[in-house]
Amino acid sequence: MKTKLRLLTVVACVFLGIDGQAQTVPVLFQENKPLSIEFAISIREVKKNLTDSVYFPAQLRYQTAEGRWDSLPVGMRARGNFRRENCYYPPLRVKMKKSDAANTPFAGNKNLKLVLPCQNSKDANSLILKEYLGYKLYEPHTRYIFHTRLVNVTLRERQGKQIKTHQLVGFLIEDDDLVAERFDGKIRETTLHPLQLEDTTAITHDFFQYMISNTDWSSVTSHNIKVLQLKPARHIPLAYDFDMSGLVNAPYAKPSPLTGQNTVRDRVYRGFCRSERMVSYVRQRYLEKENDVNAVINDHAAYFSEKQLIDIRSFVGEFFATLKNERLFKDAFIDRCRKN
Repeated sequence: MKTKLRLLTVVACVFLGIDGQAQTVPVLFQENKPLSIEFAISIREVKKNLTDSVYFPAQLRYQTAEGRWDSLPVGMRARGNFRRENCYYPPLRVKMKKSDAANTPFAGNKNLKLVLPCQNSKDANSLILKEYLGYKLYEPHTRYIFHTRLVNVTLRERQGKQIKTHQLVGFLIEDDDLVAERFDGKIRETTLHPLQLEDTTAITHDFFQYMISNTDWSSVTSHNIKVLQLKPARHIPLAYDFDMSGLVNAPYAKPSPLTGQNTVRDRVYRGFCRSERMVSYVRQRYLEKENDVNAVINDHAAYFSEKQLIDIRSFVGEFFATLKNERLFKDAFIDRCRKN
């Protein structure tokens, strides 16, 4: 009887995960194959609206696994600040009723973020694919992530009485509340001191941002970070929005005047100073995941040209070379961490 009980306990722990919570992921994000979707909106009207509570009605058409097309009613609005003001295509928030989403690929979702290319240019799709790759490169290092799904988008832009059709690549990001629900936590609405973030997850997050050379975030103001609050008092950073990173290297990306970078490809560690023992522990964990990171790049190789692949592998490889070199590691992470 005791043996059976121990076995059941082990099985339960494996199923529930380290936090003791069921790791439920919506079916939309259980599939890696790009989903084909279509919708019609007026980009001008969507960008002009600055009220978060106003959604524009649309029919979201999607292709099923069997190749049929179906649709569901949704609401759409622009989100973000920089891209709304500076990009042709704004990133969108897509809202739907759970009852409408039931028995569709979107089952279990009420809100989704749809990331589209910034500009209507030749390299727009390759840039969005690099940003998507950033999300995938984070996955080997932590369970505290936003799940994503590539989409092939047919956007029919209403321009008065005319319709202009755009063929785009984009990706969907799961809603904050679904991540919180997965870990039986909640998204913290107020800021907290960065050193109140859990040590290992905060350092893991900060290493990742250094790996992709992203400085467009702040744990002080919660810029491009959501804080997941778990019981009893754990605070976990959730990273998103990597278009300004050196990995993507978008033509519109500018280095922050606060970091001393000449270009967004110049890596700067933005993490606050923590215990050297803890930093070394995370360093070792990253080194152990190098093969997994390279496997992620290989898994997505078909989306990039040979020249782009060489650049991605070289850029990520430089990060691991820094971790392997005692002098470079100390200079980048220990000596240059942000003081309290």
